[in-house]
Amino acid sequence: MKVVAIHEYGGPSVLKLEEWDDPVAGEGELLVQTTAASINPIDYKMRSGAAKDRFPVTFPAVLGRDVSGVVMAVGAGVQGFEPGDRVMALTWKTYAELVVVKAADALKLPEGLDQVEAAALPLVLQTGEQLIRLGAKVQPGQTILITGALGAVGRAAVWTAKNAGASVIAGVREHDLKKAAELVNQWGADRLLALDDKDALGSLGFIDAVADTVGGETAQTLLGKIRPGGTYASVVGPPANAALHPTLTISPIMAKPDVPTLAKLAQAVVERHLRIPIDRMVPLADAALAHAVVEKGGIGKVLLTP
Repeated sequence: MKVVAIHEYGGPSVLKLEEWDDPVAGEGELLVQTTAASINPIDYKMRSGAAKDRFPVTFPAVLGRDVSGVVMAVGAGVQGFEPGDRVMALTWKTYAELVVVKAADALKLPEGLDQVEAAALPLVLQTGEQLIRLGAKVQPGQTILITGALGAVGRAAVWTAKNAGASVIAGVREHDLKKAAELVNQWGADRLLALDDKDALGSLGFIDAVADTVGGETAQTLLGKIRPGGTYASVVGPPANAALHPTLTISPIMAKPDVPTLAKLAQAVVERHLRIPIDRMVPLADAALAHAVVEKGGIGKVLLTP
């Protein structure tokens, strides 16, 4: 099978198209023929070495967390799946024509969900949901600020927080305010806040929680906006000044497969209650070019198609 592999840390150019032996489904596993895989920030952070403290890479390595495809073979002990099933999953090593997935982590595609577009969903939907439910632990009536709300994880977080009964402030960049109006008009946010507008940020009163997908100086500033006893949840690690806010609960989140929740969120996508924008689909062989584009930011999801 063809894979995109790396043999060292570095820029996009270290991604190489190679021929590897076909994998085999073991006990409790599915062998999936890839329809599409998506590129996520963790992919290029692992490729560059920026994430090596949390996600060290053993070379040679195949990157990728999301996959959609068709079951080709079913391992011993697997029930509920058979060859030909269309599935998606949060897994590993998805930049490949064939991917081995734990059956317990795979979801059959709901009716109406495009098989290619499904590859954009597993990591971002589960990350956004777990950021709110497990990280921020938001309660009905609380006010939560979600940074990077226009991003895929941010959109899932907005949807989850609103469905939990929270009042949601969608944090975006000032030049994105017009584009972000859809978060209020269609996806349920209660208001927008330009996080790079010092006056707007300064006028923000105390809130119950922050769900952060951005990090950096913005995160450090927002810690001072959370009421004593409130919560800061993040997918990018704690802010550098977290120790200066001992009354806050600092809650880092790394998404784990949760098939029932993925099914619920995927159905929301099918019913257009939640939208994860897809910018483009790129051949697997052009993964290096795709990484370079994604790393610059400011676009929707990019999918790799074998």
